[in-house]
Formats: sequence, structure tokens, C-alpha cells
Amino acid sequence: MDPLLAAVVLFGTFAVLLALGVPISVGIIVSAFATSLLMLPWAETTFIVGQQMNMGVESFSLLAVPLFILAGNIMNNGGIAQRLVDLALVIAGRVPGSLAHTNVLANMLFGSLSGSAVASAAAIGGTLHERQRKEGYDPAYSTSVNIASASVGLLIPPTTAAIVYSTVAGGVSVAALFMAGYVPGILMGAVVIGIAFVVARRRGYRSSEHVGVRQALRTLLRAIPSLLLIVVVVGGIVGGIFTATEGAAVAVVYCLILSLIYRTIDGAALRQIATRTVSSTGVVMLLIAASSAMAWVMAYSGIPAAITQALISTTDSTVLILAMMIVILLAVGTFLDITPAILIFTPIFLPIAGELGMDPVHFGMVLIMAMCIGTMTPPVGSVLFVATGVSGVSIEKVVPRLMPYFLGLVLLLLLVTYVPVLSLGIPGMMGLLG
Repeated sequence: MDPLLAAVVLFGTFAVLLALGVPISVGIIVSAFATSLLMLPWAETTFIVGQQMNMGVESFSLLAVPLFILAGNIMNNGGIAQRLVDLALVIAGRVPGSLAHTNVLANMLFGSLSGSAVASAAAIGGTLHERQRKEGYDPAYSTSVNIASASVGLLIPPTTAAIVYSTVAGGVSVAALFMAGYVPGILMGAVVIGIAFVVARRRGYRSSEHVGVRQALRTLLRAIPSLLLIVVVVGGIVGGIFTATEGAAVAVVYCLILSLIYRTIDGAALRQIATRTVSSTGVVMLLIAASSAMAWVMAYSGIPAAITQALISTTDSTVLILAMMIVILLAVGTFLDITPAILIFTPIFLPIAGELGMDPVHFGMVLIMAMCIGTMTPPVGSVLFVATGVSGVSIEKVVPRLMPYFLGLVLLLLLVTYVPVLSLGIPGMMGLLG
């Protein structure tokens, strides 16, 4: 079958179904099934699509996904968010617009621990919104800062996005991906803080009250047990003590013990946490299964190879090819969530990156970072909707305030793309690159 025709049918059907409001996972399955029918009989299509969906979730490393989701849900209910906010306020307290910077730092800390941008936007935004309003912050400004910084946690480990990418990319080292995320993630946070600082100075937002050394130390001590989760999980995975899946299990046990010590969780809360975890896991795993079927259809019809050839034949310039990839990924991010985007576009663009001599770890960071930016953009930006729901500010008011952050982060994405050492420096020094 002609790859162009297959691509038109596959992505055209998917786009129409999305426009009709069909759930993403269902749209992926239907479009993959319809395209497969053009190449194979009904019986073979039914068998192969079902087989590929089953094989897509039949991976030991993917067990880390529900476990990290569970750990994040326990953290969200275990009083950990407030301790991280208090620590961030101590760090940013003397800077104009300190509550906005506190929001960014707390999102970086909580997001890196929970691995969920949505959970971070809800927990940190909900904790700080009312206080920011009382101190005279424009709610649209506060909400835009929360949105722009919530997705930083998808880069800073431990993160399920890296685990999903590792699985799809053919076993790229999770430890290398974890280490590669630190510099881009910290730079993302720094860009958001820089823009928020400029706006805060112009509007005259003041700093918070001075915190004494004793109070600062007390706040740090209260937050240390939560921060140790990063050391335990990431250190164990990178050090080869346990796998990503085993590290996720350790994170669950650690968060549960911490919440019990803090006395912020009980039987009723555990039932709610289990319910939310099962629900979220079901959504994610169905997306992974559906995307696996779509990936097989693309490979069978030759779509990735055709796209690779088309892009490479367009120009000899590596810079232009990478720029075209980034534009496509940013466009995809406006309507597709990060997990299905990674699952669908890794098989398409990773071969192109390989042709350009791009390390798969580096490409993974570029892909995840582009999708992080996508979570803050309409029409389907998950963080955008969650954060505006928490603050009660309309999307129409927030989107114009987001533009400086969006532009700043896009420029940073270009920097990370064209300067590989920003992603590969740390894993390279630690000998984690193949």
C-alpha cells in the first residue's frame, strides 16, 4: 500500500474523530483498524490489532507507570505539597513577586516527586492561589505562572514520560533519560522565573516577609524527608540498585510511610487514592495499547520510512530538518496529550533523528520538552484546563498572559535541540550513554 495513502487515511480518520469529540484512545484504535483494513482482510486485522494492543502493555518496565501514579496520588493527599511550598517560599521569599517564584519552585519540587504536571498544577496552585489573591496578585498572572511551570516536573526525574519513551524507543536507558532531564528541567524553571520576575517588577509585587534562620532551618528539616524520595528513587535506579519499576514500588512504600508519619492519610483517603489510581492507570494503559496498534500499522505501511525520506530529501540542512520536527511536535502538542504523543511520534521521528546522528536520549529530551510546552496550550492542554479550574480564571484571560512564557520556552527548546550537551552532559559524565 502507498505510504502516503495510508498516512492520509490514518491521520485523517484520527483528526476527524478528535474533532467529533471521540476519546483519544478510541480514535487511535478506530483509525488504526480502518487503515489496517485497507491492507489486510477483516479476520487478520482483528487478530493483529488485538495482538499488538496486548503486546503494547505486556512490558515489565511499564509496571512503573501505575506505581508512580499511585505514589503521586499518595503525595497529593499526604501533606507533602504544603511542606514543599513552605520550603520554596523560604528560598524565594526575598525576591519581588516571591509567591510567583515560590509557585515555580514548588512545582519543580512537587512535579519531580509526583511525576505529574496535572497533579502539580492542582496541588501547588490550590495551595497558593488564595494567598496570592489576598496579597494583590492578578489571578490571571498567578494562574499563568502555575501553568507555565507545572509541566517542568515531566522533565525532572523520576518521571513516567521518560519511562514511556524508553519503552517505545527500544529500551533506551531510563537512568540516562533521568539524568538527561535535570539541566533542561532546571532551565525551564529558570525561564519561567525570569519572565515572572520581570512582570512582578513592573507591577510592583512585593517580596514576602523575612524568614529568620531558625524558621528557615525548621522548614528545611520538615521538607527533607520528602526531598529524600528523589535521592532514594533516582539514586537507586542510576546506581543500578533497582530497576525503574522497582524504584516506583519503593516510591509508593516511601510515600505511604511518610504520609502515615505525618498523620495526613486514613482508610477513607486510601480508598479514594486507589480509585483515582486505577482510573488514571486504565486511561494511560489503554492509550499505550491503542498507540501500539497504531505504531504497528504505521510500520507495516511504511509511513515512518516515507516521512523520513521526505524530510531528508527536502533539505540537506540538519538545522532545518530539526526545526521542522519541532514545529510539528509543538503543533501536535496543542491537541494531543504527552503520553499518546510520545507513543505515536517516537516511531516516526526517532529514525529521522538517527539519520541526523542525534542520540536517542537527546531526542527523548527534545520530544518530552516539546510535549511539556504542549500541556499549556489550547485547545487540549491538560495543565491549562486544570490550573484555570483551580483558580477560577477563564482561559480567555489566561492565554494572553501565557504568551511570554510560551515564547521563552520555545526558544529554550531550540537551545536544547541544537546544543546536545545540555541533555547529554550529565549522563555522559556518569557513563550512562551507550
